[in-house]
Amino acid sequence: MASLKPVQSVLAFLTILPSGKQSHDIHYVARNMYLFPVAGLVIGAIIGAMAFGISQFLHPLLVGLLVTGALVIITGVHHTDALADFADGLMAKGGKEVKRKAMLDPAVGSAGVGALVMYFAGMIIVFYTGFASGFAILTSVITAEVIAKYVMVLLANRGLSAWEGFSSPFTAAMKDKRKIAAATGMMLAIVWFSSSYAGIAALGVSLGIAGLMRYVSGKSFGGISGDVLGASNEMTRLSSLIVLSSLPVMTFF
Repeated sequence: MASLKPVQSVLAFLTILPSGKQSHDIHYVARNMYLFPVAGLVIGAIIGAMAFGISQFLHPLLVGLLVTGALVIITGVHHTDALADFADGLMAKGGKEVKRKAMLDPAVGSAGVGALVMYFAGMIIVFYTGFASGFAILTSVITAEVIAKYVMVLLANRGLSAWEGFSSPFTAAMKDKRKIAAATGMMLAIVWFSSSYAGIAALGVSLGIAGLMRYVSGKSFGGISGDVLGASNEMTRLSSLIVLSSLPVMTFF
């Protein structure tokens, strides 16, 4: 069981799933951030299985609503909150310090509300319009979740913290070339096995979004933050689902 401790700690950090008495020390989790794609696989399998089941008898709109709600709940609302904070900081008028204060403000501003409305609407619509079968939903949810978690690892690897804070241990720990290589290998294996070429296309779009977020965050905040990492999870999950819903998904299941 000792070998499972890093995975359990990452899951405990990213979700509300019970994982026993595992370490929640931020530095321990940061050292094991390369296992985020594995956590994405677990989350995706749980929510994807639920989506597969309810898609057999519920209207697609309800499937989209329940799946989106389940994803928000299982991740403790942290990443969704980060998306709102990121939007507020990005749209604040002023210099980097003004934008930083807007991002750290616990109150959600109009930009944050707008981002959340667009995100939830996008998630519900993609399930309503995009998937031909429950099995396609299952594999697509797994793929999207793994890609979303990998993007956070990649941003931590490629970016620098805008200030000393929540993201700092992660950006420091993920400069290890062996760890980013391990995360990339795990992610590619899962994505290819789950969705084949459609998954690779979704990954390509997500990498473009990650690059844009890194650039914009550097200009606006001077680097990345915990909110930037969390927002990237939500944005690339949605973008991946849009791509996967638009292309025929081949799997090796």
